[in-house]
Amino acid sequence: MSTTAERAASIETRNPATGEVIHRYEPHNKAALDARLNAAVAAAATWRETPFAERGERLRAAARYLREHKGELAELATREMGKPIAESEAEVDKCAASCEWFAANGERMLANEEIASNATRSYVAFRPLGVLLAIMPWNFPYWQVFRAAAPALMAGNVVVLKHSANVSGVSLKVEEIFRASGLPQGVFTTLLIGSREMEPVVNDERIAAVTLTGSEAAGSSVGAIAGKAIKKTVLELGGSDYFIVLADADLDKAAEVGVKARFQNTGQSCIAAKRFIVEDSVYDRYVELFVQKARALKVGDPMQRDTQVGPLARTDLRDALAEQVRDTVAAGAQLLLGGEPLDRPGAFYAPAVVGDVTPAMRMATEETFGPAAAMMRARDAAHAVELANGSRYGLGGNLWTRDLAHAEKLAAQLQSGNCFINGMTASDPRLPFGGVKKSGIGRELSEFGIREFVNVQTVWIGPDTGASAAGRPAE
Repeated sequence: MSTTAERAASIETRNPATGEVIHRYEPHNKAALDARLNAAVAAAATWRETPFAERGERLRAAARYLREHKGELAELATREMGKPIAESEAEVDKCAASCEWFAANGERMLANEEIASNATRSYVAFRPLGVLLAIMPWNFPYWQVFRAAAPALMAGNVVVLKHSANVSGVSLKVEEIFRASGLPQGVFTTLLIGSREMEPVVNDERIAAVTLTGSEAAGSSVGAIAGKAIKKTVLELGGSDYFIVLADADLDKAAEVGVKARFQNTGQSCIAAKRFIVEDSVYDRYVELFVQKARALKVGDPMQRDTQVGPLARTDLRDALAEQVRDTVAAGAQLLLGGEPLDRPGAFYAPAVVGDVTPAMRMATEETFGPAAAMMRARDAAHAVELANGSRYGLGGNLWTRDLAHAEKLAAQLQSGNCFINGMTASDPRLPFGGVKKSGIGRELSEFGIREFVNVQTVWIGPDTGASAAGRPAE
């Protein structure tokens, strides 16, 4: 039987729907950590020389594995972080599609680009950097990893993953997926270590670059460490995404999509709609529709296929959300629906809708990471843009109006990495993903994402001096 000290040193996963411990993992000690980093360095030397076609086939094999094992993979994610099972299955499918897209398009996006200059020939080449450290969160435990890993691997980099402790089972499963798909040992490696061990790993000379998805605080800390070590970083951080509804919008559709955009993944998404900024002339009607649709959401066991809202990933996250909502209401907002932890085992919280939120209130100034929606009034479209831009975050947002020409003009004024007009914000491997302001730096996905972790190398070839084979006389 393990001692109390041994249990304290272990990494524990716990089912947030029941509070029960799922598994305890022994963290990698220094020797194991060194062995894994050394294996990654050794693998990087050969993987970078592997042809694109072979890299692509390994990603296609990973996609096949994901689809063939979707049920068990989805159940693991739901057990560890509470996502409704249907959403976990959709997440696995999205990972498979992303692997296939980068397999099909990676070579094209990284092809040499010929540039006219004073040289006989000059071009830009895209070379892999080496070992990429990926620090990933728990809220989309598969997608966040594959979103970073698929383009990095296709570019010829190797990846070491530091995942959130509460999804350690998923982190080990992702390594298993890649090994089963034919990736050589060391090309994708999981590190089971705590947050306190991260600084020396980021500083380690074997790590060439770092990508992190997580909180503003985590990004600031890791970015500072990597910056001091002069290492490339991509940081995808928090969001307080606007959801603007103008007077001429299709209110019923905007309410339907708005509820999904706010409460999907139990509201635990950086690109979830969080601040609903509604033009005053339609505010009351829109809020009425929104509350009606939110009240109909089924909260319950995330393993049940008809569950739409499960538990938050941890009880401390639930308690922090409850406090944030209470403080906002105490500051003068109106609690229109829900707003309290549910009296049942697990980290459940009744979906909340809070009306008449103003810019100084906590639900407007902070990221709301859970099933709670903030409703804000705007005098007109210009005021709506002002409110949307009044956040220190700038990840994404939604704009609802029937006037598409006006919408595009407003999009140019909105300070966010993406703006979805009359539709729900979602990441897509074909489009760049990332934010501005405190929402991070750099981009993931698309051509922009795959080029983040490469050496953009200029190759300049001067006049033929006769030394080349083509310039020498036949022997």
